[in-house]
Amino acid sequence: MIDTKRTTNGHVSTESHTPVVAKAKSSEVAGSRMTYSRIIGALFLLGFLFYGVGSGLATSLVGGSNFLSTILASQTILVLGAFLMLLNTGVDVAKGVLFFPILEKHSKRTALGYLATMIVEVVLLAVGVLALLLIVPLARHAGEAGAQTLATILVQTNATAYQMGEMTLGVGAVFLCLLLFRTQLVPRWLAISGLIGYPVLVAGTIAEIFGLHIGLYLTIPGFFFELVLPFWLFFKGFQPEAYQGQPTV
Repeated sequence: MIDTKRTTNGHVSTESHTPVVAKAKSSEVAGSRMTYSRIIGALFLLGFLFYGVGSGLATSLVGGSNFLSTILASQTILVLGAFLMLLNTGVDVAKGVLFFPILEKHSKRTALGYLATMIVEVVLLAVGVLALLLIVPLARHAGEAGAQTLATILVQTNATAYQMGEMTLGVGAVFLCLLLFRTQLVPRWLAISGLIGYPVLVAGTIAEIFGLHIGLYLTIPGFFFELVLPFWLFFKGFQPEAYQGQPTV
């Protein structure tokens, strides 16, 4: 845009507003970048909160050898825990959806793959939660033969579905971290922590499925990435050039 002004000696001068427009656009992009960054960071933390608290409430009631006989007295806690676990479904899908346009600028295949793995993960987690909820009506038949055995199977179904969901997430997150490393959307040291942590997480879930209970220890490297990433996004955000789809030197 050119602004034409007449000077005191009668000459016409032109003043370009291009730098002002460019500055405004740059500010708008920066605002959008930080908004997206902070929302995605918040979703990572909310996922930890919802599923962690919900799982803690629900599984604390089903750990004993004869837990079915005591469920009716605590069914509200079990239902509340299951509800919080299900809230994680919306959170994880939202993460994949919000990540998609950012990742798509660099690799549509990775963007689709990460979103797909998030959807598969939440479906598996939801199956596990529904198995826990089936314990509530089953508790009314606690005295019948085989009821406790069936309840134990439902608890194991939730545990297996969780491990399979985390395994799926781990595979998808490896490709996410590869893209983060290549594009430098976040610092490379952070992407490397994910590239180390998620394969270890996958190994831990496989071990748990086959009855080798070491998965809790093997989740620590992957959790480091998922805990540090949201705080980085809150305070620093995605790297500006990479966020706009430009190659980073």
